[in-house]
Amino acid sequence: MISYLIIDDEHIAHDIIKGYCDLLPNLKLMKNCYDALEALEYLNSHKVDLIFLDLNMPKLKGFDFLKTLPAPPKVIVTTAYQEFALEGYELNITDYLLKPFSFDRFLKAINKVASASNHIKSNISVENNNASQSIFLRSNKKYTQINIGDIMYLEAAGNYTKVITTKEVITVREKVSDLLETLSSDHFLQVHKSFAVSTKHIKTVEGNRILIQDHVVPIGKHYKLNVNKLLS
Repeated sequence: MISYLIIDDEHIAHDIIKGYCDLLPNLKLMKNCYDALEALEYLNSHKVDLIFLDLNMPKLKGFDFLKTLPAPPKVIVTTAYQEFALEGYELNITDYLLKPFSFDRFLKAINKVASASNHIKSNISVENNNASQSIFLRSNKKYTQINIGDIMYLEAAGNYTKVITTKEVITVREKVSDLLETLSSDHFLQVHKSFAVSTKHIKTVEGNRILIQDHVVPIGKHYKLNVNKLLS
């Protein structure tokens, strides 16, 4: 369960963010805050996993508020001002959403939060690895939640990517590189301009190909070094 806080001086922004969150499981709203001082008061005695943070607010601006937090949670900035994006990433925000943002773009930000949280958990309990971590994928106008540990490899298909799992194949309108940003680099490796594999599912590496169950994945000459590093 990801607990979250909305900090924005516009009521409609609260409605949009909460509406999007309500479409996804495991997201729990803790409080609606309409300025940063209200949020500071709440965080003095409560903890949350995620903050949706507006920047242009009265009394205390968003990034000035963020700088006051000694150990901030994950932060997704929601703003109409793109010029502050660089400063945001210097403050280690998870994502920067420009208003108005679509549900697809919102979902990508949530997946980044979930992936980062799961990476921390896997460091604490290595034996759990990424088997119980999950991600939402959009295919055929619906969202499917799959376990990251079930993904065997990704294959580019024009403007789409095939996500091949142990149970099914899901085709999403996203680039392989964009999906890899969401998935942990500790467990996935790009081995070809059109292919990325889950290292846990590799059966054998033979010449310029990788065998995963009964699937054969080619190794591109520009990605051979990635595979060699894995083998060493």
